[in-house]
Amino acid sequence: MSLKAFHVVFVTVALLFCTGFGVWSIRSYLRFGDGVWLVLGAASLACVPVLVWYFRWFLRKLKRVGYL
Repeated sequence: MSLKAFHVVFVTVALLFCTGFGVWSIRSYLRFGDGVWLVLGAASLACVPVLVWYFRWFLRKLKRVGYL
């Protein structure tokens, strides 16, 4: 597996985990009312656009490099 393929898989998994954890944290805040869950959820969801930006930047930078 090339570095490009590893990066694509790693960033995709990071996006899924950040989104899932953010939604789970916000739901926990709504259920229990503890402010820590709100902060964790907001921070996690704030990472999602950064990861999307990085993913697009990385793919543009290495568009001529193959996946294998």
